[in-house]
Formats: sequence, structure tokens, C-alpha cells
Amino acid sequence: MKKRVLLLSLAAMMATFTVTSCSSDDDFGVEAAQSGVLTLSFSGNNIMNYKSLEIEIQEINTGAIVKQTIENTNSYSFNLAYGSYKIIVNGTVITTDNEEIAVGAQAQTDITTAATNLNIPLFVKEFYDDFIFEEVFFTGIKTADGKVYNSGRYFKLTNNTDKILYADKLIIGQSEFLTTDDKNPTPYNVNQSFAVKGVMVLPGNGTDYPVQPGDFIVIADNAINHKQNTSNAYDLHNADFEFPSTNPSLGQVDNPDVPNVDVIYTQMTYNMFFLHNRGFESYVIARFPAGETSTTFLTNHKYNYQYTNSAGNITSKSAYEIPNSWIIDAVNNSVAAKFVHTLTSAGLDAGWTACGTIDSDDTRFGKSVRRKVLGQMENGKNIYMDTNNSTNDFVKDSQPSFINGIVH
Repeated sequence: MKKRVLLLSLAAMMATFTVTSCSSDDDFGVEAAQSGVLTLSFSGNNIMNYKSLEIEIQEINTGAIVKQTIENTNSYSFNLAYGSYKIIVNGTVITTDNEEIAVGAQAQTDITTAATNLNIPLFVKEFYDDFIFEEVFFTGIKTADGKVYNSGRYFKLTNNTDKILYADKLIIGQSEFLTTDDKNPTPYNVNQSFAVKGVMVLPGNGTDYPVQPGDFIVIADNAINHKQNTSNAYDLHNADFEFPSTNPSLGQVDNPDVPNVDVIYTQMTYNMFFLHNRGFESYVIARFPAGETSTTFLTNHKYNYQYTNSAGNITSKSAYEIPNSWIIDAVNNSVAAKFVHTLTSAGLDAGWTACGTIDSDDTRFGKSVRRKVLGQMENGKNIYMDTNNSTNDFVKDSQPSFINGIVH
């Protein structure tokens, strides 16, 4: 667990390797008459050695993937069929100060000629001394008679440090886009900000909600005992916060004993913050820096973008964006059959986790994504894996924490 941020300049190129060829076109499951050589170069200041780099190359149209791990070398070769590719890089490097740091990157390129050159800046994975997503329960459950129960979802945030943290004014952001659909919006830069369609802010004045090392808070969509409505739901009446909807069709009743979050922005009616129950969204935890508030956020961080719709026309939309510098943790969610792209910079989350494997997978109900346990703290609480890669850090299709209710 790194509890510091190492700054890595992206100005200087320290090593280059060439992708020239060792796998056939059939690796991508297609037969192509033409192929090309892709030359990748990596930039970063003060790098002495590229210890290990895991490279994943996905052909966008077919979804086929080739993976390769490079260790202690600065060159490797692939021969790729003509096509459109997304590239994800995760790994570790050794600095000139003999420090091992985690890095990540993502890029996209088309291969249409015999030789293609691509420079990929590596971003240091920043490990914050703050809260993490320990669990997200977004799938919901089905009732005994097979109906979808549209409540009882929650976020579980854990203090993964050895000091007291305060949950006051924590921000949770819900992605504007989906991991299963790339609209190619403009402008769009995941290395600068996270586009959101929903933002909630926890109450508090700074020290109202202390959380002990290894302890957690639960933010429920409705802090009630859902077992009273259907036997296989969960008891969330002891949640720490709730974000109940005012939509009368959902029949949600506010729990006066549980503080409400402030939903400062949502694109849904009735001030709803509704989690995608197939898991195609991404979420971030953030904090306002000095001088920023909910009011200044809504004033200064509007995100206006355009994309070409299915009819070939230009659609213009407005949302908001959270600067990456505010974000302390992130998790991308998707399913294998539909995954297209992550919605965060590789420095925040270079992977993704899931419940189910296909769209509308019935096996997903009653399951959550939960972070892997690394060990225990001195106080006996769990320490959780945090490599800024949800593919590594989370257990897919997990049993939710609160089958028997919330216990602090």
C-alpha cells in the first residue's frame, strides 16, 4: 500500500519498444488480407527500468483481445491486422531514485498502413490516503415471484488507512457515459476529468462523521429493512446515509434516523440517483479542494459536448465533470460481452469489474462487486487491495456484505 503520490513528468521519452510481430492475424479471430507493424513508445521522466508492463490490445469492431506481459525489456513485436485498436498498459517501473512505482495508460489507434508509430504517456497511479470503494451493490434482487425489486442498492466506502478519516462532504459521482458504448464525444479527455450525470455530496461540517481505521460507511438508496418488502432483500435500516428518491411510483419512505445526502445534480426526474442494475456505469469518490463547494462546482464545472448519433446527425448535450485532481478512488463496471472502454484515466482505474457476463444476465441479481482483502490492520480490521485497477482489485459476482444487516 503506497500512501504517497509520486510525480512523474511526461515530458521526456526514456524508452522505446517496437511491436513488430509474433502473433498471427488469427489471434484476433479474423482473416485479413493486410496487416501492419505497430511501434509503441513510452514516455516518462526519471525512469531507469521498465520492470513489467502488461499490454492489452483490443480490436474495437470484433472485441477480440491479445495480451502480452513484457518484463525487463524495452522491445517486443506484434503483427496486427488492419483495424481499430484500443490499448491498455499497466505495470511497474523503477525510477532513477531506485523506487518502484505503478504506472498505467490507455490509447487508441487505427492500423491502416504497413507501419504505425504511437507514443503512449505513462501516468503514475496515485494512491490516496483516503476512502476507497470497498463494495458497490448495484444489481438489486428479484423477488420470490421473479419481479425486479427496484430498491435496496448501496455504496460501501471504507477507511483503508491507519488514521481517522472524516466522511463529511465526500462526493460520489456517477458516470455520464457507459462502459458498453463509445459515442466518441468531443471534447473528451479522461486524463483531465470524469464526466458525470449524477453527483451526491455527504452532509457534515468537517468533523461530524469520523470513521475509524478499517471501518466503513454505507450509503443506501433507501435506509430501511428491505426484508419487510421481500424476503431475499437486505436490511439497510442501519445505513449511515441514504439518497431516497421522491418518485412516488417507487414508494420509498425516508428514514428520519439516517442523514440524507445532497443530490446536487442529476439528469433524472424526482431528484433520483439510480444505479444502473446491469452495471454499465463507473463511479468515483472525490473531495472538494479548498475554496470549492457544491455551489462553485455547479457554476464552474459544466461539461458541454457533442457526438454523432445513429442517424448521422450531431447531438449536443450538457452535463458536469469532476476534475481528476479531486478524485480519491474510482471503479469501472461492465460485462465481458459488452465492454468497450473504461471511463477513467488509467491513473485512477485502469480496469473494470462486473456482475454477470452478458447483457441482462439473470445471474447478476443479488450479487455485488467487492474489493479483495490483502490482510489485517493492527486493530484487526481488513486491509484491501488498491492497485488502481478494478480488474485486479475486485472480486466479481460477490455475495453482498449485508445479508444479515449492517454491523459496525
